[in-house]
Amino acid sequence: MPKRTLQGVVVSDKQAKTVVVRVDRRFTHATMKKTVRTSKKYHAHDETEEFSVGDLVWIEERRPISKLKHWEVIRGEKKQKVQ
Repeated sequence: MPKRTLQGVVVSDKQAKTVVVRVDRRFTHATMKKTVRTSKKYHAHDETEEFSVGDLVWIEERRPISKLKHWEVIRGEKKQKVQ
């Protein structure tokens, strides 16, 4: 079975080797026929602790690491610094 891959933004990096990633989703409502935006947060494993709040990351499904962590960061892009 292929592993799911999701793209999201890091919203918290306060835990050790863990980042919280917000994944946004857009879909058309079945009866209202209107575009709806929803988001969901995932706890992902970040072994090197290189990602911080605001970074764009891709997470992949994996075996459970802890009670909440079932995802792992596979790659990401650092947020650009504004000068």
